[in-house]
Amino acid sequence: MNVNNIDKNLFINNRKNFSDRLQKNSMAVFCANEEMPRNGDQFYPYRQQSDFFYLTGIDRDCAYLIIYPDHPNPEMREILFVEPYSENKVIWRGEMIDAKEAAEISGAKNVMYSDKFDSVLQDLALSCETIYLNTYEYPKYECPVVTIQQRFLDDIKSKFPLHKFERSAPILNKLRMIKSQEEIEITKQACDITAEAFRRCLKTVKPNLYEYQVQAEIEYTFKYNGANGNAYHPIVAAGKNACCLHYSANNKRLNDGDLILFDIGCEYKNYSSDLSRTIPINGKFTPRQKDCYNAVLRVMKEITKLYKVGGTIDEINRTTYKLMEEEMIKLGLFTAEDVKNQDPDAPLYRKYLMHGMSHHIGLDVHDSVDKYEPFKPGMILTCEPGLYIREEGIGIRIENDLLITEGEPINLFEGLPIEVEEIELTMNNEQLTIKN
Repeated sequence: MNVNNIDKNLFINNRKNFSDRLQKNSMAVFCANEEMPRNGDQFYPYRQQSDFFYLTGIDRDCAYLIIYPDHPNPEMREILFVEPYSENKVIWRGEMIDAKEAAEISGAKNVMYSDKFDSVLQDLALSCETIYLNTYEYPKYECPVVTIQQRFLDDIKSKFPLHKFERSAPILNKLRMIKSQEEIEITKQACDITAEAFRRCLKTVKPNLYEYQVQAEIEYTFKYNGANGNAYHPIVAAGKNACCLHYSANNKRLNDGDLILFDIGCEYKNYSSDLSRTIPINGKFTPRQKDCYNAVLRVMKEITKLYKVGGTIDEINRTTYKLMEEEMIKLGLFTAEDVKNQDPDAPLYRKYLMHGMSHHIGLDVHDSVDKYEPFKPGMILTCEPGLYIREEGIGIRIENDLLITEGEPINLFEGLPIEVEEIELTMNNEQLTIKN
């Protein structure tokens, strides 16, 4: 059963684009994620490894993929392996997919059961020179847990120690940056659901609720509209909690007069969205909150202009830091004279803005963070300036997802309240008066 209902041609094309970039007489091998234990005999909800899903569309464990473009037998150039069907497992755990269904989902012509994987791998490996292996590669990622991909990699290298090994991740990272039209449409749907969740919050947020109650409204909207769930743990941060960039407790009371920062995104058909908004808990910004919010919004509007073909994340970061430094001076956080005398290795703006402004999104909410890769049509990136004044309990982040085109970027959250007036009127159930 193809629960994601994605056209198999997406996966066929993805595999072709990947195989076209392999060295001569080489083979690439991939394994699916395994179920992760929670406690007792319970497991966390299953989520497929993103590269495996990108190449196959298969959302099940105990699966493997071999791509061997130069094999003399056309039937052996692409083989998908899925778990053998078990009637007992179906009774206890639910429906499985058989070889026929796996072929319909993935478009793979040769589908075998995974109990044959080791013998097929042994046969194919002896005729190739290079084996491509896959691990998750992200600059800021560190994981003490030994994943199935790492164990799989170690096992293959021990079995075939005299082969040449290459990394699949650099190829896949480049390919996944450019979204197909199918991927763009799925991401738009993810953004629409996330936007609906924020609109619900605009109507329900009020003093004395708890952050987790607001989180419940968000997650209800996600699931009700057919999303897988959260693309990442939602940040629902009231008052000073918003000054913690990856706040996740979501257990504090919403106090009258404070702001609340949302960093939320649903996952739809395994594709992510990523939205940040900041609103007043009581429906009305104070003058100071309004000044800080508009400072961030002005910068956001300026840097959005940089999301064009040829631009880079590095350029956006440098521009944002400069513009936000100017806004911080206007807000009285420090003076122009202070900036002249600052330690160049510890600029003053860093106290109030500590993070980068953009990353690619796709099957992972942080699909890539290559700061120097020029933008191309089909890329989808976040735009997310912020301001965090811990001593005042003010944390503000505003974020949109932008699609790079041949012309102007397309805001996938277009129409969602973002101006101070729009937010206040919506929260107070008033109509926006159109000015002539």
